[in-house]
Amino acid sequence: MSYRGRDWATQPPLRDAGYKSTALRGPTKPLLPLPQGLSEVTGPLFGPDALGPLDSDLTRNGRVNGEPLGERILVTGQVLDEDSRPVPQTLIEIWQANAAGRYVHAVDRHDAPLDPNFFGAGRCLTDAQGRYRFYTIKPGAYPWRNHPNAWRPNHIHFSLFGPAIATRLVTQMYFQGDPLLPFDPIFLSIADAAARDRLVATLSLEASEPDFALAYVFDIVLRGPRETPRED
Repeated sequence: MSYRGRDWATQPPLRDAGYKSTALRGPTKPLLPLPQGLSEVTGPLFGPDALGPLDSDLTRNGRVNGEPLGERILVTGQVLDEDSRPVPQTLIEIWQANAAGRYVHAVDRHDAPLDPNFFGAGRCLTDAQGRYRFYTIKPGAYPWRNHPNAWRPNHIHFSLFGPAIATRLVTQMYFQGDPLLPFDPIFLSIADAAARDRLVATLSLEASEPDFALAYVFDIVLRGPRETPRED
């Protein structure tokens, strides 16, 4: 299979003046196109043996002595290819801050508490219809020093391998109605407003579980003109 070219008009630039750290890591010369070979259009392949029983439940996989703090949510959706076909058996990994806006990571120095019962990472495989489900805690906002009084909106990081290296995608999911979105340079680095909206999960009472968790639906397209914008 050969994959069509990426629609760069719907993707964030590799260097963006508002997102200051891109000046340090973004390329300064034009990209070199590489022909698609066997390694780009096949694999990697992941099976159920790669997963643990609690990997997709972030409310349970980090417990030590109780429930994690914060709002329990369900994040679900469908993974599609460039022709809107479901992508089954693809590995999705997520990571996020806790409800106070802090990551379990040595370099996170945000003056907010860690939650001893929340690890903040999980993974799952999509089913035969390309669908996935994660239980987690709604992440909090946090400061990130990009500019004066800069705060990241609530978000969850997603990594998807898809059926081939050519479909590899790392992106972020935001929440419908977040008041910080109009001020976030990472979100705003995507010039196309319709493409930005693809990063915003929608609240779904239909998918929510009564008396347990509100649901947010986040569908992901791995390539093509409707590709989900990548994380810059």
